[in-house]
Amino acid sequence: MSVNVEVVRVFCDDEGGFGNELGIVESSADTEGREQAIARELGFSETVFVDEVSDGVATVRIFTPAMELPFAGHPSVGTAWWLGSTGRPVRILREKAGEVTVRADAADPAMVSIGAHASWAPSFDWAELASEAEVDALDPADYSGDHGYFYAWLDESTGSLRSRMFAPVMGIVEDEATGAAAVALTGRLERDLTIRQGRGSRIATTYLGEGRVEVGGRTVFDRTIAV
Repeated sequence: MSVNVEVVRVFCDDEGGFGNELGIVESSADTEGREQAIARELGFSETVFVDEVSDGVATVRIFTPAMELPFAGHPSVGTAWWLGSTGRPVRILREKAGEVTVRADAADPAMVSIGAHASWAPSFDWAELASEAEVDALDPADYSGDHGYFYAWLDESTGSLRSRMFAPVMGIVEDEATGAAAVALTGRLERDLTIRQGRGSRIATTYLGEGRVEVGGRTVFDRTIAV
């Protein structure tokens, strides 16, 4: 049986360009037990399976091509936006790591933020480089660790930085925009950040204190496909 996949792009720029692709699947008898295989076939950095939506709470599962994740940022933002765009706004995403809060921007329907704990993110190899040019020159093939996050300040006084992320252990050569890393780095530095990642994606974070972080950005619908 074919399964419909809604594809959105998360953490787009102001014009709706760039962003990290996300596959969203409504769970059914046709997807049960096939989640990892579907995520592998799609090849997106993450695919979300929406198990249930009731009373403003959605239960979701998140898969990379190689594994299931307890929490991830761009899938949380993208799924929250997509549910709202289909007339099912939620205030909570129930993920394996815990309850992720959702805040929609009333002034801009493309903007959604989610709240999570920095400890829910995977452990990263952090590398602060001297310049944006050094970040741009990196070759993902040279990284052999699990999760490598490389960044350089564009303007440290305002919290603006340029970053790239490689995660071969997850089956991700390079991630276009990584919400979990943004959450983790914000918790690590205990300050708000504005991040330009990948080819041109945009991520904004707010440090809420006690390890809690809000991460958000712009999501747009891209296409529907079947697998």
